[in-house]
Amino acid sequence: MPVSTKSAPLATVLDSMTIEGAPELTEHLDAGALKCYACGHRCLIKSGKRGICKVRFNEGGHLRVPANYVAALACDPTEKKPFFHVMPGSDTLTFGMLGCDLHCAYCQNWLTSQALRDDSAGTNPTVVSPERLVSMAKAYGAAMVGSSYNEPLITAEWAVEVFKKARPAGFRTAFISNGNATPQVLDYLRPWTDCYKIDLKSMNDKNYRQLGGVVDNILETVKMVHERGFWEEIVTLIIPGFNDSEDELRRAADFIASVSPDIPWHVTAFHQDYKMTENSNTTAEQLLRACEIGREAGLNYIYAGNLPGRVGRWENTYCPSCQELLVERFGYLIRQVRVTNEGRCPKCSTTIPGIWD
Repeated sequence: MPVSTKSAPLATVLDSMTIEGAPELTEHLDAGALKCYACGHRCLIKSGKRGICKVRFNEGGHLRVPANYVAALACDPTEKKPFFHVMPGSDTLTFGMLGCDLHCAYCQNWLTSQALRDDSAGTNPTVVSPERLVSMAKAYGAAMVGSSYNEPLITAEWAVEVFKKARPAGFRTAFISNGNATPQVLDYLRPWTDCYKIDLKSMNDKNYRQLGGVVDNILETVKMVHERGFWEEIVTLIIPGFNDSEDELRRAADFIASVSPDIPWHVTAFHQDYKMTENSNTTAEQLLRACEIGREAGLNYIYAGNLPGRVGRWENTYCPSCQELLVERFGYLIRQVRVTNEGRCPKCSTTIPGIWD
């Protein structure tokens, strides 16, 4: 049942739905202060104060963190996350909480992500257990359980509690994240998390600071996620007038290729949302140019998203060795999958990176 916020402020309700923060993500300092390592801000939180995310707080020298509720829940295609190299045609039960460490003006999930920061945002939390979420995933026939909608790094403890129940039940697990991570939180997540999607929003630090972040933190996370063996896919939302210059897109593609040319890069179309209503919506031509830039940089798997049927071959997966069609898509609809169960091209036997079963 949803918890009503009519009789108490949302912050008060959420504060009652917390547990002790993970020791791996907490450093105890003098005078009851704490340092939190759930995200790249590494907040120094004095007693009685909150971190930048607003949902992690210091109560008498103890870090309190969100748990035991969801504010968004859906079972939908894994391709929507987007993961294109993870069990094509499968569904993912995706849960989210409230709050974020960034404040992107174009956030499509702002009702959940900007709760406690924007008076217009917020939705009633629903009490739920990890066991119930796993039961729902089974009932829906999902193959994966994922944390998304708000920024899952700031609710990492809850995600791990859910994943600890999901993994033994046979589910893959995923983080759909802005990538503003720390080594500590990635090490904490890795034993229970298979897949990690990162939003690479810009290569310009000035742009990132407008969103509340620092570009170097995100670039370092891209490398750390790859080094730790998560299955990684990267998304860049192409926003005209913000991050769509050829120079910036080329720097993004070159950077990803320097980490691994096998990391899938999704370039997706922006539409006006939340507070960003003056920038033009992305055209198919702009996405196609971004895909060409990715190919010129040596990336093996580039995808254009949010404009189904308008981007030609860039919705599909092809073998980088022989160009055989491996996965044919129309938006989130899978028309055919020809990757073998061993993750190989059926024509030339090239290994296709990903999780295929």
